Amino acid sequence: MAIEIQHTLQPEVLAMRLISNVHAGVAAAFELKPNEKSIAMITATIDDPLYIGGDEATKQADVRVAYCHSHYAGGNYPSGPLSGEALLVLAAPNPAEATAGLNAVCAVLDGLRYSTVELVQPKGLLAWLAYTIAAPGTYLAEAAGAKAGQAIAYLAAPPLEGVYAVERALKAADVAVGAFTKPPSETNYMGALLVGSQSACRAACRAFEEAVYAVTVAPTAFH
Repeated sequence: MAIEIQHTLQPEVLAMRLISNVHAGVAAAFELKPNEKSIAMITATIDDPLYIGGDEATKQADVRVAYCHSHYAGGNYPSGPLSGEALLVLAAPNPAEATAGLNAVCAVLDGLRYSTVELVQPKGLLAWLAYTIAAPGTYLAEAAGAKAGQAIAYLAAPPLEGVYAVERALKAADVAVGAFTKPPSETNYMGALLVGSQSACRAACRAFEEAVYAVTVAPTAFH
């Protein structure tokens, strides 16, 4: 059976709101710092781009990721048509910085594509993400324990494919596990943040892609 990797799955923004002067009660709920007076909120059809976008926002604007969490069962079972797979909340000192952060998130969502294959038996679209962050922002650098000058390979896939592919990526490149989300996550995927040099992270992403693809070609060939 011939299978070809496509890059057809794009995250879409579902809802956005800016609160210029957030109420003290909400500020306390999200543990905002005293200088953080504004927040920007965004939901999207896929969760990973919001984590990556939030990290990018910390580089493009004076913002902090106050909250980002995936929704249970993912985008197929949302609480509402605008819920998507996650909610990202950016904290900022003023509306201008919050807006700049939100624009940075939108730019990431606009340019990011998931790798996909269309399976015939069993029928369905299998999607995964292997994305190199050359210069992490404060958010993901802290999450992965990345040191100055280190890059991050952001990897996400369905459970078996993902665990198999992360192990292959670790063997193929000089990278280390910075964070590991065991399956099932809230969206029933798994993920990992691997840290190393930029070239090593790109090599890890390539190995991850190849390993996930190998599973799709021959799902039950366990050797």
